[in-house]
Amino acid sequence: MSIIGEAALSAFFQVMFDKLTSPDLLKIFKQEQVDADLKKWKTMLPMICAVLDDAEEKQVTSKFVKKWLDELEDLAYDADDILDEFATEALRCNSIMFDTNMRSKIKEIDTRLQEIVTWKNDLQLTENTGGRTKTTSSRALTTSVVNEGHIYGRDEDKKAIVKLLLSAESSDAQPSVIPILGMGGMGKTTLVQQAYNDDDVNRYFDLKAWGCVSEDFNIVKVTKEIIQSVTSEPYDVNDLNLLQVKLKEKLSGKKFLVILDDVWNENYNDWTKLRCPFEFGAPGSKIVITTRNDRVSSTMGTTQAYMLKELSNDACLTVFTQNALGTRDFSAHPELEEVGRKISERCKGLPLAAKALGGLLRTIHDRNKWEDVLNNKIWDMSDENSDVLPTLKLSYLYLPSHLKRCFAYCSLFPKDYEFEEKELVLLWMAEGLVQETERKPMEELGCEHFHDLYRRSFFQQSSSNESLFVMHDLINDLARWAAGDSCYILEDTMGGNKQSKISTKVRHFSYTRQYYDGIQKFEDFPEDMHLRTFLPQPLKKRGYLTNHVPSCLLPKLRYLRVLSLGGYEIVELPDSIGNLKHLRYLNLSGAKIRSLPESISSLYNLQTLILKGCSRLIKLPEKIGNLVNLRHLDITDVNSIKEMPVGIEELKSLQTLSNFVVGKHTGSKIGDLMNLKFLHGRLCISRLENVLDAEDARRANLNGKKNLDALAMKWESADDDLQDARVAIDVLDMLRPWTTVKELSIDGYVGVKFPTWLGHSSFSNMVHLRIERCRKCTSLPAIGQLPSLKDLVIIGMAKVQSVGPEFYGVSGLKPFQSLETLHFEDMQEWKDWIPCGDEYEEFSCLHLKSLTEEFMHGLVKVENLTIDDCKEMTSMWQDKLMFLVTLDIRSCPSLITVSLMSTIRTLKIEDCSALKSLPMSNCTCLEDATITECNSLTFISRGQLPSTLKRLVIRNCVKLQSVVDVAEAPSSSSLLINEENLNTSLLEQLVIINCPSLKFLSSRGDLPVTLKILQIWECSELTSLSSSGQLPIALKHLYLKSLPEGLHKLCHLIELTIWECSSLVSFPDGGLLPTSLRKLWISDCEKLEALPNPIHNLTSLHDLRIYNCGSIISFPEEGYPTNLTSLRLEGVNICKQVFEWGLHRLTSLTSLYIEGGFPDWQSFPSEEEDGKMMMTLPTSLTTLQIWSLPNIVFLSSKGFQNLSALQQLEIRHCPKLEFLPEKGLPPSLLVLQIIYCPLLKQHCKKGKGREWLKIANIPLVLIDHRSVYEVEEEEQQ
Repeated sequence: MSIIGEAALSAFFQVMFDKLTSPDLLKIFKQEQVDADLKKWKTMLPMICAVLDDAEEKQVTSKFVKKWLDELEDLAYDADDILDEFATEALRCNSIMFDTNMRSKIKEIDTRLQEIVTWKNDLQLTENTGGRTKTTSSRALTTSVVNEGHIYGRDEDKKAIVKLLLSAESSDAQPSVIPILGMGGMGKTTLVQQAYNDDDVNRYFDLKAWGCVSEDFNIVKVTKEIIQSVTSEPYDVNDLNLLQVKLKEKLSGKKFLVILDDVWNENYNDWTKLRCPFEFGAPGSKIVITTRNDRVSSTMGTTQAYMLKELSNDACLTVFTQNALGTRDFSAHPELEEVGRKISERCKGLPLAAKALGGLLRTIHDRNKWEDVLNNKIWDMSDENSDVLPTLKLSYLYLPSHLKRCFAYCSLFPKDYEFEEKELVLLWMAEGLVQETERKPMEELGCEHFHDLYRRSFFQQSSSNESLFVMHDLINDLARWAAGDSCYILEDTMGGNKQSKISTKVRHFSYTRQYYDGIQKFEDFPEDMHLRTFLPQPLKKRGYLTNHVPSCLLPKLRYLRVLSLGGYEIVELPDSIGNLKHLRYLNLSGAKIRSLPESISSLYNLQTLILKGCSRLIKLPEKIGNLVNLRHLDITDVNSIKEMPVGIEELKSLQTLSNFVVGKHTGSKIGDLMNLKFLHGRLCISRLENVLDAEDARRANLNGKKNLDALAMKWESADDDLQDARVAIDVLDMLRPWTTVKELSIDGYVGVKFPTWLGHSSFSNMVHLRIERCRKCTSLPAIGQLPSLKDLVIIGMAKVQSVGPEFYGVSGLKPFQSLETLHFEDMQEWKDWIPCGDEYEEFSCLHLKSLTEEFMHGLVKVENLTIDDCKEMTSMWQDKLMFLVTLDIRSCPSLITVSLMSTIRTLKIEDCSALKSLPMSNCTCLEDATITECNSLTFISRGQLPSTLKRLVIRNCVKLQSVVDVAEAPSSSSLLINEENLNTSLLEQLVIINCPSLKFLSSRGDLPVTLKILQIWECSELTSLSSSGQLPIALKHLYLKSLPEGLHKLCHLIELTIWECSSLVSFPDGGLLPTSLRKLWISDCEKLEALPNPIHNLTSLHDLRIYNCGSIISFPEEGYPTNLTSLRLEGVNICKQVFEWGLHRLTSLTSLYIEGGFPDWQSFPSEEEDGKMMMTLPTSLTTLQIWSLPNIVFLSSKGFQNLSALQQLEIRHCPKLEFLPEKGLPPSLLVLQIIYCPLLKQHCKKGKGREWLKIANIPLVLIDHRSVYEVEEEEQQ
């Protein structure tokens, strides 16, 4: 007897068999006289199913059986497509007319089935006579999940890694890079995660960040991920320079720990680029990389790699038993110990393998079945073409049939992709991998399947977000092995947007979405593809898609079940989408469409419609009630819809409805919610001002919708009369939700009082409460007795004057027992806070717009305090703010003085026009200070700045004369810091912008030697930077309006920006610049006559910009550095000289900006009379910007024909330009911007202009800053 799971196709054939026996379909089969053929199917399918289990085992050793299974799967897909068409027509009507083509398809399937049966007999496959048993699984989630809090057998490894992290620097390199080396599945990531969260490590480092690198070494992606890890906020920038500047700001002067997980790339140049921002950290900073490749270790590491070895036999056995039996030993099942030890030894010390095999056997306690696993043939098989471990193959083969198909579908996810449980379940449902039963809906069954796979260690929780999941790389490889040819994922590498040939056998297609996805990615799709899944994997920001996909490709993919265009800013969708009759899942989130094609109402199979973030959408399809199978409708952040269409109440299977917009005269009424009995999760009811009868609100029956977790109620606007107020009171009273709701929001309520149910202690699960813009209420609701309330936000309660006992609830009981965050804002008449004991001493975070001295004295444990728009506050009371770390003061026009506590680390003061002094001498922990628009401030601090200060930014302080008060500064001290502390100062970044009265920085001394970034702009009275004229040698970034001597001595300088230096004629020191320079920007230096010479020796220079320097007449004799990647030129002289020198010599150039300089040219690039090119553009260009060429008429085909890498083209201020290249633009082009080119604009009109076909398939075309589709839309209105 074997415990191997049923063949993956078994579940598929069962679904088909159920369709063949469906009464509705049998009726149609008879009408169309195809029942005889389909009866043959019903006869042959059981014959095939009987041998599937044997075939699944034998495919491992027989390529002929594997081929038979592949052909059978392909046939099953085709047959299911036909049956689904019958089922779809059964939904639409009771009769059906099929053409000859459909009948021939049925005949073809019949013939192929007979061939499969004959082939089966030749292979001598054995029928399953019932001796094999299925693997079953328990649903007891609480007892079977592995405790990741401890890593068996890795205690010494963890101690060693923690010791490395806490050790002093062992080399001159900064920061120290520690490689953790080990094979896949060894537990590197889990081990490093444990060290990362160690208490001693948390105390040692100022900040930490985690970045997943993976096989595609995308520097932009990794840098962005680290920034987001540091800030806990999304950062949607794709420019590497801007990203590195941002990261550098965050890391500067901080002792940081950065983990780079799963590194494969061993290219030293890539690593050098990536690590640049890390060089600004404080001593003791560490970077840890995990890798399988020892060459990566030697390339990136500054210390010897830590080798992670296999687990000991005992530790591996413990991992196995913990997953198989839920305990660390065999005391409860001694009969399994011997065979268990032997199975554990097969794992060869790999934790992932031990977890997978343990998960496989977790509910099976039969010794014979364990021996079946031990003696399986797969242990002795070797597959040179597969990296999948036999252990993991076994864990898959022993899955039940339905789980095999669900797991194989996950091969569409790229490695390290983090996914949501609900997201995956909805996809499974759409693909028919989850079948509803009478007892359980599809969603519940799908969640059970998900947790079955999670318990078996096929999925694991994301380390960055506990609500997300991820697959280990080896598990991802296993999924792709299991899926075979049916699933295909196109993963772009850096700079690539092309694809390999896709087989016609592919049924499920996904790809890694880029910001721009052009036609090259999709042009090789076979004509006869029967694709079921079209699934771009999302980026965190929106992108643009070639029009070729919705207009040309999608109409051919008639068998799609899953279609996602989520994240693309699509402006229009063709009516042909209504022909995708098999479609179950449609994701259009983020689209710019104003309306959906009405043809969508004919997608009778549609289960999920995601329109999240479609901000321009003004209505849903009028016949949406036809979508009788719709279960999930997500219109989150779709705020332009005025009402729900009539018929929404017919969607009786609906479980997700993110927003219900109440209609006024037409559209749905709130009472229509009565029929939507199965709503789950979040529900927002908006435009409640349109409810004229409270009885209609009662019919909505919110109290009966027990599966709602979050409820939001919004009044958008209402007439200011008593009748509206009375109706609103009754409506809100009738909209009482079930007591299990966790989040509640009330916005714009026009009643004068709150209902008694709000704040009732029976709402014991409520965690988040938000009350906003309830401007007629004179008191807050009694919410102090909500036992689980953690976050409370109250905004815009305009008539509340006092907060007191009515707010706390029952007298004598401690209110707000669980509250962590309290946010008050825009409380215009609030005057008094009557405390109830010390209830607000415990808050860790407060945001206030009204402040009293009495209240301030109660903030004993507050760490973060924001004060915004307190117009009457004249001074800060900080007597008891002993734990304050961050202070942010904004728009307090009466504030004169601030007494700063010694504990403050971060200080921000903005728009405090009366502030005259800011004593910092007591701030012994201050690290970051930003002062903006404080127009009465004449100095920042008396005496000296704190030596702990690492970053000081001063902007728009028009009366500021000095950083430190001159009168109070010691005579021997620098104005920034006294001499004895000059070398111990931590100041690394000093930025002063638009302080026109500033006269001194350091008149009695030098700048701190630690200074790395110095930016001085718009400070017209400032005459010198330091008394000695010397700059700190550590400077890396310098932004100035005057040029000091000795620049060439700044051996660490990497960025130099010179702006509006009106007196600069030539560079000092004979034009010498430091060879470390990577970026040189020279702008608005009107008298500059010569560039630095010899500039060609700046071998590190990548970015050169020369703008508005019209007097340059002398150019470098040896030319320019050939390693330049970005070049920006403006002006006749400089443009002409560089072009004559030869742009084609810049073989690494990727970005070129040209403005002016060629008044005689009629084409770009210019052609001579014989057709030869006057110049050749570098073929490496990816970005080209052409500005202010007044006489060009056309773009040269010859000039553009070799630009095969060009992705972005911008043309601006070319008034005579009419024509794009005659032979078209490069197919690689992803973005075209045409700005202030009136003739070309007319020729590029959608569908009309003679240049339209040349640009129709470019993902993003902007004309005068607007999408070409938006321009057409506005002209039609």
